[in-house]
Formats: sequence, C-alpha cells, structure tokens
Amino acid sequence: MPGEDLERGGGTKNRGNDRYPTSSYVIADSESQWTSWLVPMIVVANIAVFIVLMYINNCPKNNLGFEGKCVAKFLGRFSFEPLRENPLFGPSSSTLEKLGALKWVEVVQKHQAWRLVTCIWLHAGVIHLAANMLSLVFIGIRLEQQFGFVRIGLIYLLSGLGGSILSSLFIRNNIPVGASGALFGLLGAMLSELITNWTIYTNKAAAVITLLLIIVINLGIGILPHVDNFAHIGGFLSGFLFGFIFLPRPQFGWLEQRHVPAGIRLKSKYKGYQYVLWLVSLVLLIAGFTVALVMLFRGENGNDHCNWCHYLSCVPTSRWKCDGN
Repeated sequence: MPGEDLERGGGTKNRGNDRYPTSSYVIADSESQWTSWLVPMIVVANIAVFIVLMYINNCPKNNLGFEGKCVAKFLGRFSFEPLRENPLFGPSSSTLEKLGALKWVEVVQKHQAWRLVTCIWLHAGVIHLAANMLSLVFIGIRLEQQFGFVRIGLIYLLSGLGGSILSSLFIRNNIPVGASGALFGLLGAMLSELITNWTIYTNKAAAVITLLLIIVINLGIGILPHVDNFAHIGGFLSGFLFGFIFLPRPQFGWLEQRHVPAGIRLKSKYKGYQYVLWLVSLVLLIAGFTVALVMLFRGENGNDHCNWCHYLSCVPTSRWKCDGN
C-alpha cells in the first residue's frame, strides 16, 4: 500500500512467549513472513526481454531509412532508434511487432492469441521500461509481502490479460506493449483489498482518498494521445474483481480458534459480505472475460457498441488530435 496511510493499528501484547497485534485483526504467522521474490524476478525478466529486444533490433544494421542516426551509437547493435521514430529510447515498431506486440490483425485474423500475453513483457523504450518497473517495485513488493507470490502473481498476469483484451476490442491501428495493464490490476486489487478487509484498517478515509487519488491521476494521464488507456482500464477492472477473490483476510477471532475442535467453533472464517463480494466478483469475471473474448475473436469492434468509449483513451483538445494511431 502507498505510504503509511494504509497501516493497521499498532501495539502488541504478550501472550506467553508469543506477541499478538492489538489491532482489529491478527495476522497469521505464515502471512506475516512472506519474502518478496516474484516481483524482483518479474523486473529482471522484463529487463532481460528488453535487452534481447534491442539485440534483435540492431539499429545500425536494420534501420536503413535513418542510417547513421541511431541514438547512442557507441552501444553498437544495442543503440536506440532515431528519436523521430521512437522518442522513448527503444526499438522500432517492426521489431516490437515481430517479438509479440499486441496487434489486432495478428490476434484475430491470424489467430495469434499468444500476443495477448507476450505484449505484457515488451516495452517501447528505456523510459517506458523504467517507469513501469519502478511502479511495479513500489506497488508489488508490499502486496507480495502481505499476500504471497501465488495470489499476487495470478492477479498480475490475469489483469494484464484483461487489459490486453479490452485494448484489442477498442484499438486496431497501433501495437500496444507494456506492463501497464498488469500494474493497474495491482492498483485495483489494492482498492478491493481495502474494501473487503475494511474493518482491519485505521484511518480508513485517508486510505481510501490516497488510493483513489493515485488511481484517478494515473487514469487521467491515459486520456493523453499515444497512451493506451483501455489497457489501463481493463487491467484495473480485472484486478479490482480479482482482489475480492484472492485477497480477503479471515475475520478477527477466527485464527484464535485454530486449535479449538471444529464442532465448537463459533465464527466462520470470513464475514458474510466477503462471501458475497467473492461470489459476485467471480460471476462478473467469468461473464466479462467470456463476452470480451467472444467479441474479440468474432472480429467485433468495441467502438461500434459504445460511441463515446473512445474518449476514455484520448480526449481531443486544441493542442492535439486523437487519430487512433
């Protein structure tokens, strides 16, 4: 969670040789000792993929149209494309497409559905890569420490997939890449985790306001041209719903009954509203992914069903136009 606004109430008390939090929730020993290794591995994997991407790109040899104008030519075949082609210090669009960028024609007409996943691991340049990986470290490590690598890994990958699907439904003229959809999924999961575990937090209003402000600012940036906000929105909605499924915590008092015979336990593991949120989220996810995938592989354009949705990704102003490229 960002900052300390989402901290639980502090204080401990002795009970024999153990120590227990006096906040409204007792964290299980196994949950409180997670070591974050998956998020660092994802960062390393993204950097490795980018290095391979630049090696294959080989600007001095392949960019014949701008021969001799590669950026940072001292890097040899790892030098960047001319800034007029890629201002983010990265490879050409043709190299991105070759290695698995998200392209509607390839996904739908050539049945290359694997691009919905591979595009999550590609980045358009050093600036793009650095921004996403710093965000991943800031958000992901703390979540993994709290909930473990399995749940956070699933949310990351499935949210990235959700972002790719929504992007493919509404954008056909460009080749989106990047982990932004997966990152927005983690933000969405943070919000749903705050909601489903509402009673364990102190300073609830500050926590909600802080998190919503971060989300609104990031989604607001997405209405600028050349930013794929549909991937952000799809990832966020997916992560928000997956958070209700993967991140609920047992209610206070349940953990203290672990050594009590099952027949005389008084409390269920989760509260009633947590079960309701879990069920509703599961139904919405199954329905949403099914409908979206069917529409995508039938070749339907999401803009035909929503005349105003294109404004979610780009809002034209006097300073720029939204041409869909």
